[in-house]
Amino acid sequence: MLNRYDRSSPMNGEAEVKYLDGDFRVARPGAFVRCAVTGVPIPLEELKYWSVDLQEAYASPEIVLQRVKEKAGN
Repeated sequence: MLNRYDRSSPMNGEAEVKYLDGDFRVARPGAFVRCAVTGVPIPLEELKYWSVDLQEAYASPEIVLQRVKEKAGN
């Protein structure tokens, strides 16, 4: 089960998240994380894509593929 925050207490700002295999842990509460490639905010309840190795969040599977291609070219 993903770590969800209680909707009865509204949180603003960017969360700090530790990305794990198949899950993530919220280290500092917030409403969203930023996509590592595009910088767009991703609400925690919509966070589905991340890299455990790079500790980065991604907004979509296409952006994950873009990041993999970038890293492979280095």
